[in-house]
Amino acid sequence: MKKTPNDIQQLGDRISELKRREAEARKDKKESEAAYASKVGFRIATEMLSGVVVGAAIGYLLDNVMQTKPWLLMVFMFFGGAAGVLNVYRFAKSEDKKRRSKTRG
Repeated sequence: MKKTPNDIQQLGDRISELKRREAEARKDKKESEAAYASKVGFRIATEMLSGVVVGAAIGYLLDNVMQTKPWLLMVFMFFGGAAGVLNVYRFAKSEDKKRRSKTRG
């Protein structure tokens, strides 16, 4: 077994102590309702927008390749929107499950 130099050992001990203090400080700090609401709102908007944008991009590229303008663009925008709604639904279910588990325990 190799011997660790004292300065490296002291640095490791200091890092461990700082991590412990950080975890202790975060434990008692609650997230405000406004911060939580804005976080959820941005998440939902991002899910919806990204689904539509990705669907539109795929449809646009396929339309250019297959010369079917604008049909695939419209179809894939619809699929992207549906995927966005599905992602928001999954997120809402997971948040509801978290909320219910907090009220029980």
